[in-house]
Amino acid sequence: MVWLSAVAGLVFLVAGGAVAYALGAASILTFLLSDNARYLAIIPQRIFSQIDVFALMAMPLFILAGEIMNIGGITRALINVSMALLGRFRGGLGHVNILASVFFAGISGSAVADAAALGNTLVPAMREKGYTPLYAAVITAASSVIGPIIPPSIVMIFYGAIMQTSVAALFVGGILPGLLFAVALFAANSYFAHRDNHPGGRGADADLPPLRPALLRALPALSLPAIILGGIVFGVVTPTEAAGLAVVAAILVGIHYGGFTWGGFYKGLDQTARLTGSVFIILGAVSCFGWLAGNEQLPQRLAAVITELGLGRLEYLLVLNLVFVAAGMILDAPVALALLVPLLAPAAVELGVHPVHLGIVLCINLTLGMVTPPLGACLLIVSAATRVDYWALARAIIPFALIELAVLLLLILVPEISLFLPEAFGFIR
Repeated sequence: MVWLSAVAGLVFLVAGGAVAYALGAASILTFLLSDNARYLAIIPQRIFSQIDVFALMAMPLFILAGEIMNIGGITRALINVSMALLGRFRGGLGHVNILASVFFAGISGSAVADAAALGNTLVPAMREKGYTPLYAAVITAASSVIGPIIPPSIVMIFYGAIMQTSVAALFVGGILPGLLFAVALFAANSYFAHRDNHPGGRGADADLPPLRPALLRALPALSLPAIILGGIVFGVVTPTEAAGLAVVAAILVGIHYGGFTWGGFYKGLDQTARLTGSVFIILGAVSCFGWLAGNEQLPQRLAAVITELGLGRLEYLLVLNLVFVAAGMILDAPVALALLVPLLAPAAVELGVHPVHLGIVLCINLTLGMVTPPLGACLLIVSAATRVDYWALARAIIPFALIELAVLLLLILVPEISLFLPEAFGFIR
């Protein structure tokens, strides 16, 4: 009878209801129609147990650190050092865009924050240097997916809480995949730069900031990823403690750059509270659906179907990734994770997929959905920031999306890429 939740939730969503209300109302309706009304008293306990997870405390703190980064002048320092390093090459500002996303990824852990920051700062600079508005928007959207892959990662925190998997192991496991995505995007940008004669190259370094002053000025900003990753990798702090340190460090660095204001800080707090509240209310609503799924033994029934079909570990993992790619195109990452992971992930683990490897590839799946239509969040943000037509942007990003899907396939086929660092640092055995 759990299918009633899906049908009813879809009806409520089509009618214009908020996601959390639609899921919650659909679950309550299914309790009533499936003769489980006597179990409704368990809902408060179920909701509380779903959100009473220590690792989830890191999520609002990393969101706040990203907000402070955007208002504190840290963005400009990271862009300047990226310009000094890569701006002299053909298509240099495209490379700068990608490298800035790598730096951002080590601070905010959010593709949306990355897209918004670079869409408002670097895209205008690219247009002034002669890039087409469409290409500047495309490379910004494509590189924003690095944000949730290189730690910290908000979606990995979410997955770790749902699957009771070490967030530290997920964070460390995301480093090599994130860098692999960056290398693939560097190669793609280089190809398009030479094919389309993008600005840069020989004699193009006249307006570039000197490397040494730019690097020295960026050191405080670059210390943030070192604090987060170094503290977690060497066991000094937990991910949640690292998130708290990131907030404090972001405030101090913002004060150093002179961009931090208490008004901006309060605005960041407000935005963080709104986003965190929306995520937690969705978690609460989905916890009801999760109880129904468990009561109806859906994971076990799904495992039985997989056995009957003869799907092996790799075949099921590929099917699972197709499902998550499709889900990422229409659902926010927290919603898709909360809905699908409890239902589909346990069967993959039973087939021998390591939970850390599974979490990394599924989070990458959902992140790629943010740059694909019809409801790609990063596409929408970049389109709004740059005033580039959304559907033109969606068409132009297809080559980059295919390249990123190829990298994802490599990660699926070679799990050692994701598991090497967690094993090396003793997070998994």
